[in-house]
Amino acid sequence: MAVTYHSYRVDDIYKKLQVAKFQPLDVMVTGVTGAGKSTTLNTFFQKTVAKVGIGTDPETMELDAYRLNDRIRFWDTPGLGDGVQQDKINTRKLIDLLYKTYVLDNNTYGFVDMTLIIIEGVNRDMGTTYHLLNEVIVPNIQKDRILVAINQADVAMKGRHWLRDVDKPDRYLKSFLEEQVLSIQRRVLEATGVNIIKPVYYSAEYNFNVHALFNLIIDNMPLQRRKLMK
Repeated sequence: MAVTYHSYRVDDIYKKLQVAKFQPLDVMVTGVTGAGKSTTLNTFFQKTVAKVGIGTDPETMELDAYRLNDRIRFWDTPGLGDGVQQDKINTRKLIDLLYKTYVLDNNTYGFVDMTLIIIEGVNRDMGTTYHLLNEVIVPNIQKDRILVAINQADVAMKGRHWLRDVDKPDRYLKSFLEEQVLSIQRRVLEATGVNIIKPVYYSAEYNFNVHALFNLIIDNMPLQRRKLMK
């Protein structure tokens, strides 16, 4: 039975936002081109809200916001890895979004509450992912508001050991993915100095383990408004 994400754990989200005294939760979704950001959002919404590129061709070139319900909103952003000049433009857009603000009771807060960095299951462009984390994300948002997830679990072993009849990994691929999660966590720490929350793996295309990604977001929601980095 498919999970309906617009109503998934809404009570948990609402309780946390009541404590934090703000809503909606704004989540910036980013990653390298081709990691499956738009496909992930379409799976959350269970309909096409974000255009999906073909192969490694970028589709999301602007910043689009999609409200899943009254309590959570996702920002689809352009990926990095499209060439030096385009990456400079896209980097500026990401940083500008991270510094988008609102004023409440004479206090200034960041519009984006959390960032979700999506990594390809085949780890094709980890250098760009580390650049994204090091140069864009880590300097501009608190570390406990950074989440990482591994998409495209179905091709993590070049398509081997993915059970097509049930759209899930066999035990060999599952073991490989579990090792990959720990490896990514360790490599991100070595490359950026950030000990990220343990990533989850999933396949947006086949709607496998997407609920675990949603749990990752809900379980690590901030309980206070975000103050800007100094």
